[in-house]
Amino acid sequence: MILDRFKLDGKVAIITGGGRGLGRAMAVRFANCGADIVAAARTLDQLNETRALVEAAGRRCLVVPTDVGRSDDVNAMVAAAVKEFGRVDVMVNNAGIGEDSFGKPIDQITDNEWRRGIDVNLSSQFFCARAVIPHMLRAGRGKIINVASGYGLRGGKHNYMYACSKGAVLQLTRSLALTYADNHIQTNCIVPGIFPHNEAMMKFFKGGKFIPIGRPGNDEDVGPLAVFLASDASDHINGELIIIDGGGLAGGVVPTGVAPGNPA
Repeated sequence: MILDRFKLDGKVAIITGGGRGLGRAMAVRFANCGADIVAAARTLDQLNETRALVEAAGRRCLVVPTDVGRSDDVNAMVAAAVKEFGRVDVMVNNAGIGEDSFGKPIDQITDNEWRRGIDVNLSSQFFCARAVIPHMLRAGRGKIINVASGYGLRGGKHNYMYACSKGAVLQLTRSLALTYADNHIQTNCIVPGIFPHNEAMMKFFKGGKFIPIGRPGNDEDVGPLAVFLASDASDHINGELIIIDGGGLAGGVVPTGVAPGNPA
């Protein structure tokens, strides 16, 4: 049956940024499809909430507090996953941060702000891939799912670390995909558009009125796509950037930050 290829029974997935938002939504959807989860983030209370949802779906969930911008933390996270489950089948590089310095002129952005934005959004994905690929090579297969942003494809006013790091994630995806294709390790990238998590974001993006589909994304919209990329059904998909934005980029208006009425 074709639907059997979408099952994740017996697989182990690490999901960074797994305490809330897209990460939590993917963790729950993976669990619904049969996977055990390693949820990593900095906030333990949020991770425990994710664990409760995964366990309610009948799967196991290992919680590992992790700062993905630190390679030692990432190495310890993967080691904990292998110790607990004996394997890592899927690595979802979802963790990321926006810019605290958004709106600052470039000459006022500090070195620390630049490095933090690049490390959490880009270096973290490199660290995670570096840590899991040896285990996937031994297993003879694996799936890496990076998460970027529409800002990786287009620029934005006063948007430096976020746009630069997310653009680089696209290239990291392609390089990993080409390097490990003959080892049966597929790397693909989910490129979300506008997924607001607070009223300020909703206001900035005018409630999604400029998105052709008529609304911004919900966290749950990403889960089925992530399941597909983690499953055997996507074995011939490699190095792809899959945009999920309700047609925003196709419409050519968002997410540049210069849509009519935006103050940026």
